Amino acid sequence: MTRPQSPQTPHRIALLFNANKVYDREIITGIGNYLLSTRVAWDLFLEEDFRCRLTGIERFDGDGIIADFDDPAVSEALRGCPLPVVAVGSSYEDETHYPPDLPYIATDNAKLVSLAYTHLIGAGLPHFALYSLPQAPENRWAQQRELAFAGLRAAEGRSAEDIDTEIYRGLSTSAPAWNQATEQLTGWLEKLPKPVGIIAVTDARARHLLQACLIAGIAVPEQVSIIGIDNDPLTRTLTRIPISSVIQGTEEMGRTAAHLLHQMLHGARFPGRRIRVPPVGINVLESTRHQPLASPYVMRARHFIRQYACQGIRTEQVADYVGVSRSSLEEYFRRELQCTVHQEILRHKLDAAKALLAKRDASSAEVAIRCGFTSLQYMYAVFRRELGCTPREYQERTKSTAAPGQA
Repeated sequence: MTRPQSPQTPHRIALLFNANKVYDREIITGIGNYLLSTRVAWDLFLEEDFRCRLTGIERFDGDGIIADFDDPAVSEALRGCPLPVVAVGSSYEDETHYPPDLPYIATDNAKLVSLAYTHLIGAGLPHFALYSLPQAPENRWAQQRELAFAGLRAAEGRSAEDIDTEIYRGLSTSAPAWNQATEQLTGWLEKLPKPVGIIAVTDARARHLLQACLIAGIAVPEQVSIIGIDNDPLTRTLTRIPISSVIQGTEEMGRTAAHLLHQMLHGARFPGRRIRVPPVGINVLESTRHQPLASPYVMRARHFIRQYACQGIRTEQVADYVGVSRSSLEEYFRRELQCTVHQEILRHKLDAAKALLAKRDASSAEVAIRCGFTSLQYMYAVFRRELGCTPREYQERTKSTAAPGQA
């Protein structure tokens, strides 16, 4: 039973989420947005990782709970809890995997995978694969994404045996097993037909894929295009090649969960109600900008340029990496891309500079250094020649064209 409330007394609500994960943080953000938009008064109990003190949570002296049910330990701990509880987590093909007596807000795994798959098809890729997680009770959501991928492939006539080779679970990427996990992942990558588009069940898995490709010298996205799920800004910070990612509807999940609990605190009941929330869209970045190329030398050169353009590399260094003469590489570039190697390096520098200027209030001098321009004056000359404006004018232009609240 909930505690008696006066109009001035806020409800005491426990949010059982792992705030170290972007998925959980965005659900919490959605809950917070609901409270701000409705001016609902809740006193929130939240730990960075509640699982450390999960024992006894069913005796929480409060009024309601919103919890991440992807971890079976949470479902077990809250079994028989007398408080109103709203469950949040993965969607399941098998209805028996849902808690039978609770409202449940789910991310739609089938639509997440379908959106990623359709994007890779649109990028012109002929082969597909999925990088998942080892089977475990806490990874049931990942196995649901495997089922969604397998269903899409089966619908296109792929045999069960072929689909098995396209799905790889690998090892858990703990520190002691990191090298072994990367070696085994590299072995799987090398056996896949190229070019191939790979869906990773999380951005963390996508980052591991990218690292394995870089170690093995596999060009991304020319040979392997990678798309993750979560749109985690930390992943983008930690990778030399920005990774495309499906944006989950996590904030909407949080808002919906808060709305249901708000109603339940005033007597409403929704036993067994299921709400699936679709993805928002895709943040398309460099890892899936696949451009079919005939020359392996151009593929390898672009792979190198994509990683090191902002470190001030020169055409000679690219040619040394590829293993051909400068004149031969220039000929391959003119034939395939209708530009010189220097122009391709400069394009990446310019794109990086534009991204920095648009994202935050960075100084032009800082941007010039970070993007590998030899001087601030040279960067100004490149901006005027290519864009018809100075870096500062470009920054002001992007601010003025941003949507309200985003400038």
